[in-house]
Amino acid sequence: MTSVVLVALRVQASPERAFDVFTGEIAEWWRPDPLFAITPRGDGLLAFDGEEGGRLVARFPDGTIFEIGRVTEWRRGERLAFEWRQAGFATDLSTRVEVTFAAFGTETRVTVRHFGWTEIPRRHAARHGFPDHITQLRAGEWWQKCLESFARRAT
Repeated sequence: MTSVVLVALRVQASPERAFDVFTGEIAEWWRPDPLFAITPRGDGLLAFDGEEGGRLVARFPDGTIFEIGRVTEWRRGERLAFEWRQAGFATDLSTRVEVTFAAFGTETRVTVRHFGWTEIPRRHAARHGFPDHITQLRAGEWWQKCLESFARRAT
């Protein structure tokens, strides 16, 4: 069974607005964390490049692009799923992110589930040698900071 990091919050926005900010303005609300840097050069500016079948990429000032992962599901205002890889991952290694958007009155509950951190070997640089529960705790704290920034942007 794979592990899951789960973080959720409510934002004062419709599900469609929340989805659009999450996907279309990710470079504005994303908060890099040095423990989980996407590449040795940092995170660059994140962007979704296309919908389902498209990519999540990091763009750098020199024009280079790093593909973080493929978008596996894109249902505006409902659900988004994509692969997540850091530069140091072997080609067959990735984690998976699923984001859901659920209306609650005038708010939307945005839930992020990030699967697979404990599938990455503990000795891998992305894990920093942390035991499973610490890796998941730190990844959860990182997503919490990102979602708090996202909520400010979406409201």
